[in-house]
This record gives sequence, structure tokens and C-alpha cells, in this order.
Amino acid sequence: MTTAVVFDSAGTLLRTYRVLKDVINDTVQNNVETITLTASCKERALILLYVHSRDIIDEDPSRLLSGYLQENNIDFGISCTCKAVTADYIRDLLYNDSRATIGDLQGCIRTVWGACKKETVVALNSGVMLNGNLGGIEFVITAGGRPFSRARETIQNLQAMGIGTYIASGDRTKKLMKMADYLGVPQDNTHGVATPAIKEQVVEDLKRQYDTVVMVGDGINDLRAMKKADFAILSLQQNTDKPEPLLKAADFTITSVHEVVDIVDRLQN
Repeated sequence: MTTAVVFDSAGTLLRTYRVLKDVINDTVQNNVETITLTASCKERALILLYVHSRDIIDEDPSRLLSGYLQENNIDFGISCTCKAVTADYIRDLLYNDSRATIGDLQGCIRTVWGACKKETVVALNSGVMLNGNLGGIEFVITAGGRPFSRARETIQNLQAMGIGTYIASGDRTKKLMKMADYLGVPQDNTHGVATPAIKEQVVEDLKRQYDTVVMVGDGINDLRAMKKADFAILSLQQNTDKPEPLLKAADFTITSVHEVVDIVDRLQN
């Protein structure tokens, strides 16, 4: 029997530290679940910015973020939305925002880097949350992730068993590829900027290639892929407070990523 395991990244393979700034109310929050926040308002969209943190840090903090993005032709990825949107709609909201400044994002980047800089491997990503009701950026966000203990060992153990290993994540592709290289997941098996629909499609495509497909996730954006998979594993390693639909969809729950190895071994026997 052939088996593939698809992992989400943040919260599943990586312990994530996230900082979010509310640019409307000028407040900062740590470790907010951005997918849940996005889902709480149908007009919100979680957007990844394809920008290097160092470039942002070197800019004038008083400058509008939208102006910087336009001038430098910074592209973006749509990570999560509650309704169907076009790239042009997102671009219009993003590039015409008049509230968020470079300084807002710099503050998030510095806080996350301060918490993660001592780690051997760090994936640092920044983005924004748009709100159509507000006509622009509601939050700026930076997240830093490091592999959970035994995450690389988990991938190695699965591969030694002949299991196909894959990543489907909403994280920025370039940073995700570096993390995949560290963990040992082939780049061809790594899917970045993966929306819930794309994660579901990855699982569906793999079901045509493998006898059994297992999805390992931790957030509501993994729900569609978990339901599509033959078996769903819900990780509680970073956060045990999960919405009921995720708990119902899970065939197994884990508190350490390495538990996946034993579960897959049992499924094969």
C-alpha cells in the first residue's frame, strides 16, 4: 500500500510566533490566530507580501506601505478569504490604502525577529489583512517560525518507511522552500501560498497517485483538505484551543509532530 502524508507548515511543522498590529486602533497583539480572525468577517482577506524584511526595515517609517508596494512592484499572494475575490480587487485595496505605514510593519518585524533571532532556522513572513468594509488594510502582520523538535526526524522516519512527504502551506513560497530543504521535503512536493481550496486540491491530486493520503494540519484553513484526505490528523502541539469542526474532522489528534510516524505505521499494518 502506498501512502502520502501532507503537512501544513505553521503550527504543524513549525512553532510560530506571530505579531499583528491593528492600524485602525493602533494596538498590537501577539500570537493571534490569523485564519480564525479572517474567517470572523466575510470582507477580510489575509494577504502575503513578497517582500524581504530587511528592505522594509531600511525604509522611512512614516511612508505609506501602499506607496512602497506600488513603487517597488511588490507582488502578493492571497492566503485566505471568506469569499471569492479577484487579484484586481485585492490589488486595488492594497495599493490604495491610506492608513498603514512602513513603521507599522517595521514594529512587527522587529518584535518577531527579537523573539526568533537565536534560532538556527527561522522562516520570517509578513503580510496584511485587508477589509473591504474599511477599503484597505486593517492589520499588518509578521510571523516567524522554527521547526518543532523532531520535525526533521519525523520527515526522515516517514521517508525511510517509503512514505511520500508533502507540504501544503499558506506561507510564502521562497521562504517555505528553504524550510522544506532543511526538513528534507522535496521542493517538487512543496506547495506555498496554498489557500484552503489549493490544499484540498493537493490532497485530491495525491489520492490519484497513492492508495492512502493523510492530511496533518492545525487550523481551520486545513479543514477542507482534512475532509478530503483518507485520514486527518489534527495537531495540538502549538495550540489546544480548536474549533469544533476541526475536532470533528480529525481521525487522530497529536501533541507532537513525531506521533505522525506511529499513526502512519499503524495505518499501513
